[in-house]
Amino acid sequence: MSAASPSSSISSSHHSGAAPRQARAFAPASVGNIGVGFDVLGHSIDGPRDVATVRRIDEPTVRIRAIRGDVPGADSLPLQAARNTAGQALISLRDKLGLSYGFELELDKGIALGSGLGGSAASCVAALVAANALLAQPLSREELYEFALDGESVSSGSRHGDNVAPMLLGGVVMATSTRMIPLSVPDWLYAAVVHPDQVLETRRARAVLADPYPLSQVVKQSAHLALFLTGLQRGDAQLLREGLIDLLVEPRRAPLIPGFAQVKAAALEHGALGASISGAGPSCFAWFASKVEAQVAAAAMRIAFAEAGFDSRAYVTPVAGPRAETIGTE
Repeated sequence: MSAASPSSSISSSHHSGAAPRQARAFAPASVGNIGVGFDVLGHSIDGPRDVATVRRIDEPTVRIRAIRGDVPGADSLPLQAARNTAGQALISLRDKLGLSYGFELELDKGIALGSGLGGSAASCVAALVAANALLAQPLSREELYEFALDGESVSSGSRHGDNVAPMLLGGVVMATSTRMIPLSVPDWLYAAVVHPDQVLETRRARAVLADPYPLSQVVKQSAHLALFLTGLQRGDAQLLREGLIDLLVEPRRAPLIPGFAQVKAAALEHGALGASISGAGPSCFAWFASKVEAQVAAAAMRIAFAEAGFDSRAYVTPVAGPRAETIGTE
């Protein structure tokens, strides 16, 4: 699960050396925070995805031609590039590289806004990966990271990479303000991710975290994070179980998600190593030591949401999920 440069896959279909004029790319949804790693940990999932189509244009500007998708909120996204995560990411890319040409962007949204599955991040990463395929010398995924952070900040109001980093690299990634560090993930580790028909705006979910935390709680959370990271490194299910307990963010956000307590209980009753809120919510996730356990628990988690009055969709995915990729160039 290395952070390989995408340039090898791009150049293989363009032996002439001439950069293509148009590219399409997808970016997967993600589970931000993974409970114990607020703003620094995330993993991609094999489930919903956003697709970006980017064309080179002669004008030195970035414009958004269309945003489509039958997911909630797609029709409310701004077409003004500087106010859109994908548009701003491309503006940053153009400015930093001093490109003489511009980009025209179309977005096909497959990830609902305010779902806690990284919808704004996915648009931004898909656009960057597509635009990268149009460069004469494509950048590495690490070099794209700062532009992804620029784009993500438009939506969330802060530069945090727990969604964009796993989308760029795949799998579980530790994201700082300057680095993406892929973490080892045992192949038996699966997640059930359940998205209810609720919307929870990221800014509202962040507002409940404003009050300070007592040092004793921070110390306990640090111990959980250390156990969790060691469990990943060693492929130790028991260490993951002891570590995947969020004492800081989950208690404050849980009241914003009707049915969350019952959904988490259903996951734990069906063998989850741990369960918490995906990103800012309202989606919930749980980790399991097998695909079968995750499938059974996903159904139980959906029932728990239904009993709270909400329909939902469930995705069962390897924790080592996919990374964003180009899906065609012309």
